Amino acid sequence: MSELDVADGFDVHEYREGFKLRKETRETMHLENRAGYDCPVCGSPFEKLFVSEKARHTFQSPPGPFCLVRTDEQLLLFTHA
Repeated sequence: MSELDVADGFDVHEYREGFKLRKETRETMHLENRAGYDCPVCGSPFEKLFVSEKARHTFQSPPGPFCLVRTDEQLLLFTHA
């Protein structure tokens, strides 16, 4: 599948047909990767994506390996199987 392009930030609307929205608040989104997009960090397909516009965030330890990307306005957490 194709890798997400986060070089100039991340816009979920560019990829919306491949994601299922699991939960959304004013500053965060939890998405499920239904299209098999590849992670922009490691190049492998990821299962879920957490997007946060908060300056600070505390995470519970995600199960399995994960990758992080910081854009100018967002923190992206990619979880893998």
